[in-house]
Amino acid sequence: MEQGKQGVMVLKGLPPQLQNPIDQIQARYKHLENGFKLWLSKQSIAVEAAVVTTTSAAQGGAIGAIMGTLTADAPSAFPIPPPNAALNPQAMASLQQAQALAGGPLVQARNFAVMTGVNAGISCVLKRIRGKEDVQSSMAAAFGSGAMFSLVSGMGGPNQAANAVTSGLFFALVQGGLFQIGQKFSQPPAEDIHYARTRNMLHNLGLQNYEKNFKKGLLSDNTLPLLTDSALRDVKIPPGPRLLILDHIQRDQDFREKRGSRN
Repeated sequence: MEQGKQGVMVLKGLPPQLQNPIDQIQARYKHLENGFKLWLSKQSIAVEAAVVTTTSAAQGGAIGAIMGTLTADAPSAFPIPPPNAALNPQAMASLQQAQALAGGPLVQARNFAVMTGVNAGISCVLKRIRGKEDVQSSMAAAFGSGAMFSLVSGMGGPNQAANAVTSGLFFALVQGGLFQIGQKFSQPPAEDIHYARTRNMLHNLGLQNYEKNFKKGLLSDNTLPLLTDSALRDVKIPPGPRLLILDHIQRDQDFREKRGSRN
């Protein structure tokens, strides 16, 4: 057991060029992700919503295009009936829904882009306004996503508004149920908006292993300008990392301004 721990210590002590390249890529990606989240948290609610909606729509569009490519022959299974065909409204709505879900790459890309983009945008706005992400916010975002999907896909027919509301309610109920199940069977998310700047600082200093110490001591972003050596010692951070953290805070202009305003 001791030999295993020593082996891990040796690997961590190797110079960067000799370390596992996969670990380096993951660490770099995590650093960029934290930096992006920190930048986004400082923007206005309109900018954040626009960025989140755009990126999520792009991801959804890519997934939809792939699915549309894999199911390129599916639309032939749902032929368009002739204009004089005697179909009741329910049957016509069902046929239009099947066609919307079985479209080609461009149709699927559009549908998935709308669903994911609207969902992410509404979730982002509600999270900034309410300060939390719960089942109500999740259902509201899903309702908007389902309603927009119904309108864009054209499966509403003559009663487009009513069908949009129906689709929105269906999406909201499904999303609400999935959210509740996820809350019961999964751990709470590790990301916390109150530790975005702290997390970014620790990653910049190569001290990301001490993030849990900050959280145990409730040393959030709001307490960064107030940090002292004794406070860091209380959360069991060694002397070397303490010096690096305090030096970083002392050099950071934002922290100096906040300290000056408090004095």
